[in-house]
Amino acid sequence: MSVRPITITGEPVLHRRAEVVTDFGPELQTLIDDMLETQAAAHGAGLAAPQVGVGLRVFTWHLANEDGVPEIGVIVNPFVRATRPPDGDPDKHDDAEGCLSVPGLHFPLTRGDRADVTGVDRNGNELAFTATGWFARCMQHEYDHLNGFLYVDRLDEKWKKKARKAIRGEGWGAAGKTWMPGVDPDPFGHDS
Repeated sequence: MSVRPITITGEPVLHRRAEVVTDFGPELQTLIDDMLETQAAAHGAGLAAPQVGVGLRVFTWHLANEDGVPEIGVIVNPFVRATRPPDGDPDKHDDAEGCLSVPGLHFPLTRGDRADVTGVDRNGNELAFTATGWFARCMQHEYDHLNGFLYVDRLDEKWKKKARKAIRGEGWGAAGKTWMPGVDPDPFGHDS
């Protein structure tokens, strides 16, 4: 297992639909092991394969929940169906979302508070569960990655402008930008 660099917004793999996994052999198993280690090193709640430069429909999570789902998990070829987000503006504190591929930034985004999740585990066995609350948010966020979206793409116009300005200010938005968990300073301040 090894920690992989995390791609930053602008990297093409983050902005296109990931491919369906058809081979559950050693390469996939190594990818999943590396993703779990990378996610732990980055202190992330979730990590999608495109975030480590691999355009496959896989994501991992490490998030306590009240839904009877293991705190640490992986899903391959998932489908996520979420409830409609509540009407109104997002709360800038309660709805603040971040992303390892938009490191160090947080912007408010409303999401559905329930998500039905189906897919398979790392060995091809069927998975199905319902996620609620922040766990549902995580499932929606990671699923978006597999469809070529970052959370900043879903912000309302007011926050989207602020996000674009912040991303430009960081010099992101072009291919080739990454950060390395455990080597580079933690953009979310976990190591301070």
